Amino acid sequence: MHPATATPPGILMRVLHFAPVRLYLLYIILPYLYLAGYFYRQDFAKGPWEGLWATTLSGIAMLGMYGIVVHYCERRQVTELALPPAARELGLGLLVGFGLYTLCMGVLMLTGNYRIHGMNSWHVLISGLSIALATGVFEELLFRAGVFRLAEEWFGTWWALLISSVVFGLTHLENDAASLQGIVSISTWAGALLVGCYLLTRRMWLGIGLHAAWNYTQGSVYSGIVSGNAPPNGFFKSTLQGPDWLTGGSFGVEASVVPLVVCGTVGVLMLVKAVRLGRIVPPPWKRKG
Repeated sequence: MHPATATPPGILMRVLHFAPVRLYLLYIILPYLYLAGYFYRQDFAKGPWEGLWATTLSGIAMLGMYGIVVHYCERRQVTELALPPAARELGLGLLVGFGLYTLCMGVLMLTGNYRIHGMNSWHVLISGLSIALATGVFEELLFRAGVFRLAEEWFGTWWALLISSVVFGLTHLENDAASLQGIVSISTWAGALLVGCYLLTRRMWLGIGLHAAWNYTQGSVYSGIVSGNAPPNGFFKSTLQGPDWLTGGSFGVEASVVPLVVCGTVGVLMLVKAVRLGRIVPPPWKRKG
């Protein structure tokens, strides 16, 4: 008897397994679902709670469609969306994101550049949840689970880190008050920090939580400009003044030297830990077998 042999994949599956094709599918599907939730909140939601419900459905749809694309095209379990550790890692990410941004603002308060003058209604804390959660899910799936992970297959971890960080930074060019300082800064520290979250766990939850909490704390709590967009009306009535290199200027604190040092340091420590845990993938020309 002859041993059973696996049937070679057909031409369609070979095309779908091609990394640029998988990335293109994610690039088409994820923004559509993200924007569907956004336009519903803008045009149809009757209040923040309905908007939050729409965001939840949009987030579930994005996670679900990502899982379908990966499972069908790669023929594997979608371990990066494993549910058992989701609550723990998501919660940790939320705490770290809130803590890191608060630490950065604490530094700027000590330097006299950031001042709080009062508080707005607590209702603004609810209205800001939707966009922060939706953006956290969308951008982590697209840039870390998509761009970084697929680039890692072709070029290894370190080249994928560089590629995904540059792509992530350049996508912010279309924001209202984008600046070269902001693009370079957010590419550097956010790229390292968010890729570090993925490498430590090889799952998406930690990065999603951190990303969402950072954006939410920045805009809805401290009333900061988020990546060059118009400044929101957050919980704290505040002013941020000083040189652009310290305050981030029109791009927001993300372009400041403060998160570059604070968050960049945390990102580097995460990458060092990932190296020690053996989570680094070498480039194809250095792989054995």
